[in-house]
Amino acid sequence: MTAPNDAAPAPDESEPAPPPTTGRGRWIRHWDPEDEVFWRETGEPVARRNLLLSVLCEHIGFSVWTMWSVLVLFMGPEYGLTPADKFLLTSVVTLVGAVVRVPYTFAVAVFGGRNWTVVSAGLLLVPTLAAFVVMQPGTSFSTFLLVGLLAGVGGGNFASSMTNINAFFPLRKKGWALGLNAGGGNIGVPAIQLAALAVIGAGGGPRVLLGTYLPLILVAAVLAWLFMDNIASVRNDTGAARDAARDPHTWIMSFLYVGTFGSFIGYSFAFGQVLQSQFGRTPLEAAYVTFAGPLLGSLARPLGGSLADRFGGARITLHTFVAMGAATALLVTAGVRESPALFTVAFVVLFVLTGLGNGSAFRMIPGIFRNQALAQGLTGEEAARYGRRLSGASMGLIGAVGALGGVGINLAFRQSFLSYGSGTGAFLAFLAFYAACTVVTRAVYLRRPAPAVRTAVPDHTRAADEEKPQRGHAEV
Repeated sequence: MTAPNDAAPAPDESEPAPPPTTGRGRWIRHWDPEDEVFWRETGEPVARRNLLLSVLCEHIGFSVWTMWSVLVLFMGPEYGLTPADKFLLTSVVTLVGAVVRVPYTFAVAVFGGRNWTVVSAGLLLVPTLAAFVVMQPGTSFSTFLLVGLLAGVGGGNFASSMTNINAFFPLRKKGWALGLNAGGGNIGVPAIQLAALAVIGAGGGPRVLLGTYLPLILVAAVLAWLFMDNIASVRNDTGAARDAARDPHTWIMSFLYVGTFGSFIGYSFAFGQVLQSQFGRTPLEAAYVTFAGPLLGSLARPLGGSLADRFGGARITLHTFVAMGAATALLVTAGVRESPALFTVAFVVLFVLTGLGNGSAFRMIPGIFRNQALAQGLTGEEAARYGRRLSGASMGLIGAVGALGGVGINLAFRQSFLSYGSGTGAFLAFLAFYAACTVVTRAVYLRRPAPAVRTAVPDHTRAADEEKPQRGHAEV
């Protein structure tokens, strides 16, 4: 499959680096971020500009995706929905957001990062307008489910945004860049929750909240059209998708990402509902605290990426899973003791840990595939190109599977409340899962390497998470 007709011609590597953009549609012909001279003189300003606008559009995408975590708080007895109905509704929204991440990943290479950002931002108008129309008592539950399906498109923005930004930055900067991009997007979750708090506090209804997002979506799409760029060398590569799907580390990292991002997005949808259903909080009381967890978790994500750049992604991820298990044990204790204060504090801490784990786990992906290239004897730009090819393709799959964890969390809460009248049963299941993630991280990425001849790695990448995916050489 090829890029659209307005794509710039393939770059001529014999030429010196041309100006960053050329031709119609803001296509960049030459892009080599691993070249430090190119990066310093021309690459970094362009990459940072695209990162900023990517964060904006992804941020609004997350807000639209998670708007039902807020809207269900408005849905009192007059809507005729049970707690189980609400958990099912948010599960459907999460599911669609996870599934669309796969095509969104490859849309960047088909249409260009800038072009697809404009399209994906514009698509956010559909679920927002639909929710504006149906959000009133008397609407059937099936209608709410259908409109919830539409909101799932907001979840896809993450995958295309991460794939796009991954191509702009050199390996030594990916932890910071991907962490900032994802963290800025994740803040869309607490942003809409804070907006809901303001609306509820002012006596407004859900339509007021939805109406404020319509102009923001339009502004984001226009800014992306005017100031973002496409990279001409990024082409749709079905071979990369096939190779990434066949690589066992794509699925191992997907499993770990279920534990980090799946927890973040699942808890973002469920936090307020659990406070209402288990501890009897009103919508306003729940809104006062539900934004804190996603906000701090989002802010922690760039920190997790930076720590991974410095100490190694697997080490940070391992310690994060251990701490997540401890926080979950506190939640079980709080549920048994019926202590809302301990429950809230432990839940917020758990959110922070999911953010750290999100940043460190995603930072592992480029390092894994870059080191596969080194293990095969590739060097320099050839190794970097191999790493970008497979890491970009795998990110969509990993992001999609990881988001499915949010579906599992909401379904687990639904079943727990149906069976036990509280979320304690679900938390016990989550505790067991975090233990499994800890074991997998330790066994695959932190075991001692067997004696082997190691390919030399430049000093500036040695402190990064040099995940070793080849057999017997997996220490970070």
